Amino acid sequence: MMTTWKPRLPAAGLALAVLVLAAAGAGAQGLGSLFAPAPAAEAPVSETPAPETAVSDADGQAVAAAAPCRDIRFEDTPYTVCEIHDPAQMRIWLTAADGLPVATFERLRAELAPGETLLWAMNAGMYHPDRRPVGLFIGPEGTRGQLVTSAGPGNFGMLPNGVFCATDRFAVIESRAFAADPPACRIATQSGPMLVIDGALHPRFLPDSTSRHIRNGIGVSADGQTAWAVLAGRPVTLHAFARLFRDELGAPNALYLDGSVSRLTIPATGRADLGVPMGPILGAVAPAP
Repeated sequence: MMTTWKPRLPAAGLALAVLVLAAAGAGAQGLGSLFAPAPAAEAPVSETPAPETAVSDADGQAVAAAAPCRDIRFEDTPYTVCEIHDPAQMRIWLTAADGLPVATFERLRAELAPGETLLWAMNAGMYHPDRRPVGLFIGPEGTRGQLVTSAGPGNFGMLPNGVFCATDRFAVIESRAFAADPPACRIATQSGPMLVIDGALHPRFLPDSTSRHIRNGIGVSADGQTAWAVLAGRPVTLHAFARLFRDELGAPNALYLDGSVSRLTIPATGRADLGVPMGPILGAVAPAP
């Protein structure tokens, strides 16, 4: 039976859990996985975004460093929104050049192509203990995993789930619709549940839910020319997170990527959230200055 690695430890227990993971060789190396053992775990997740760095303008005044992401508030909850308009800038990573999972932002830096600089990156979907994606993954190494269209346990199996896909435009597509007419995705990641489906919130989300986590997800504009990758700055419900995409960003379709393990790096501001090793990682690049 397929299981996903979904740590749900209180903050005080994260450090201990990370040490245990590191001591155990990080993952399920005895399961006959497709990967070699993952790198040792990093420190516990930081739920507090790092402050922007500051530079001085011509008059000596401190100004915020230019960054591809912005901090907003919606219904009194802080979010970091990373906006991208060029699908050619979008990247997805899973396996590093040494054959091990990329797993961390530190290792990700070594995977950038010559002449590329990283704008931002975040975890990109749910994964097994050995970092294999739970569902469909399409990246530089080809297709990994299979499209899952049946209901199952956990958030991933809460239908409808969906696929984020980048071709010459961005799309978030419900999984069964994707299976019926799969586009030629250059990169793709499957996750679940869908947050917004054709302008409607997922039917199983409850306005009065008490389940709150640090969450991240991705939504796209109606014309497919814009994608918004978002990380909540404090624990939120799925219902509130979905409303952010629909009501604040105007995304008719949006996909939940994960919760609790969610993390973000924005090199221009010095932000690099810490946490346990990741599976797929999604991000945007630009030509190096």
